[in-house]
Amino acid sequence: MKTFSSKEEVLIEALPYITTYENKTFVIKYGGAVMTDDALKQTFAQDVTLLRKIGINIIVVHGGGKDITNLAQKLGVESRFVDGMRYTDEKMMQVVMMVLAGTLNKEITGLIIKHGGNAIGLCGIDNGLLRAKKLQSDVDLGLVGDITQVNTAFLQLLMQHDIIPVIAPIGLGEQGELYNINADVAATEIAIAMKAEKLVYLSDTDGVIVDNTLIPTLAKSEALEWIEQGKIYGGMIPKVHSAFEAIEGGVNKVHFINGGIKHALLLEIFTNEGIGTEIINEDAPTTAASQRRRVQRIMEGAVK
Repeated sequence: MKTFSSKEEVLIEALPYITTYENKTFVIKYGGAVMTDDALKQTFAQDVTLLRKIGINIIVVHGGGKDITNLAQKLGVESRFVDGMRYTDEKMMQVVMMVLAGTLNKEITGLIIKHGGNAIGLCGIDNGLLRAKKLQSDVDLGLVGDITQVNTAFLQLLMQHDIIPVIAPIGLGEQGELYNINADVAATEIAIAMKAEKLVYLSDTDGVIVDNTLIPTLAKSEALEWIEQGKIYGGMIPKVHSAFEAIEGGVNKVHFINGGIKHALLLEIFTNEGIGTEIINEDAPTTAASQRRRVQRIMEGAVK
């Protein structure tokens, strides 16, 4: 990743992106170690606030699996996992509510407000924001849900009033039952429903890594080939599939970035080369930004 020699250089490079993304919607899935590091929490809130101040509509969707596990242990509630996925019974659902809709949600909201943004903490129950049903899968995960509807009018209303929604992924069933929803899934469904320009996943990895190399831009055909070859593997496979679901649902681009890098959001969105992986629609014309990104990474590799 290059360094900038002057503040002017930073602003000049960012200017075309600022113009392009004005009044567009970005959905940001906030998760990983960035949620546990005090300094990174602050810079995330600063980045989100700045994005909104320059005219980008921001929706934050957050996870909190580690905090749920920690509180469950303190309360004596057993954490069960089936094939790596959390089983949610009634007791665990209460813990999920306390963490996701309570402490974590309000902390994130408060930090954005601290740094000058307008934000409101929500979960999917509020005004029927996320309607859900029980997830139908090969294994029973209890009260784990699948989103059936997003209240887009509510989100649009908030954004029209310059408010950043901070959403905990808890869904509301037809009979008032509550469902624990995977945060990646919730972010994807919200991005599709809102016809978002970008869906950005912040996590603990730099992006999609193939043969020890970070892939700057990735299309579906390449990804499927690398999955078949075993070059994309493990937890990245469902993330990549969810990205293509978003692209096929109308989201323009999906980004995977390492939230452990200071101001990761700004570096990914407002610099030519970015810092992570962007997932693109290969049927759409290649944008100038994507082409610059590829060229910059190739040049960096040649220099090294």
